[in-house]
Amino acid sequence: MVDISRGSALGSSGASELFQLLRDGVPRTRAALAQSTGLARSTVAARVDELMRLGLVTPVADAASTGGRPPSQFALNPAARIVLAADLGASRAHIAVTDLAGSVLAERSERKDIALGPEAVLGWMVDVGLALIDELGRDRHDLAAIGIGVPGPVEHSTGRPVNPPIMPGWDRFDVPGWVQQHLEVPVLVDNDVNIMALGERAVAWPSVEHLVFVKVATGIGSGIISGGLLQRGAQGIAGDIGHVRVARGADVPCHCGNRGCLEALASGPAIARSLREQGVDVQTGGDVVELVKRGDLDAIQAVRQAGRDIGEVLTACVSLINPSVIAIGGSMARAGEHLIAGVREIVYTRSMPLATEHLSIVQSAAAGNAAVLGASMLAIHHALSPEGIDALAAR
Repeated sequence: MVDISRGSALGSSGASELFQLLRDGVPRTRAALAQSTGLARSTVAARVDELMRLGLVTPVADAASTGGRPPSQFALNPAARIVLAADLGASRAHIAVTDLAGSVLAERSERKDIALGPEAVLGWMVDVGLALIDELGRDRHDLAAIGIGVPGPVEHSTGRPVNPPIMPGWDRFDVPGWVQQHLEVPVLVDNDVNIMALGERAVAWPSVEHLVFVKVATGIGSGIISGGLLQRGAQGIAGDIGHVRVARGADVPCHCGNRGCLEALASGPAIARSLREQGVDVQTGGDVVELVKRGDLDAIQAVRQAGRDIGEVLTACVSLINPSVIAIGGSMARAGEHLIAGVREIVYTRSMPLATEHLSIVQSAAAGNAAVLGASMLAIHHALSPEGIDALAAR
């Protein structure tokens, strides 16, 4: 592991702080950087040279000049480093290598049961990640960080899953520590819905400061971005709306041990169960989606009711968080407008008019790529932070 507590050329020179101004990709001259930071031009020049040595910034087309030689401009070089992103789902895993702008350079998706345990799944992830890096012809030392999403609660400070209900053998497992035995770079771990929120924002809503991403699949959860920052809460489980009680399901048992949870009413398996009780031959949430696509009225009505149940919980979220966007994703979002129509029906009816005046409730634009893109964002945000830049310099 890299010790980033000791001084480095970047840490002592302050180039990592200067670099934060260049992360947005907007070209700037040395003079503009000096004006923004209040530093002397000679100091700015030295720090820019250090960042160029690392390859993190690069000269771009010269700026306009009033006379003489045009001043050189500098901006982030997305190709300078790569990150590894992993969406480890319940039954399928998606691995990608991206540049520092989040553009996917190579990817692979395979069926992989999370219940195989951490060493088997993480070992596969490392092998696939290294293979993708080799296929790209990149040096493994170009890897700046790794972002991983898992389908369960995560203690963000340690990256360890905590009591994950569908991840046997993963409880308190040191995911970062195990991965760093094979790849000595920072490893960031979060639950899948949080990274989906990051991915959705990066793809479709980069300027939106307040967004809620809702995943409706085998379970139900949400990721919250407020003030432009992902909100995890005190213990990392902010947004766990799947176990909020819904009055309509007061007697319906949930696998968490309580009754009336949203997840027990509106998740894919719950919708399938309610249809079976009506005599419809359906086993899974995927079967429900296929029935909806074929125009089955019973399935459409069941999905719309699930949307209403979700909307009931989201109405409280709208009052508490006041988002600009609610994006609905997960496998059940493939049922299209029927699910979202149910959500809109309740949220727009029951929320205060001011809260919904400019509220968009939409289907996820990132769709199946939301999680892996969010894992990439998680890694990039760390790699390009002042601490991350200092660590790259120390390596």
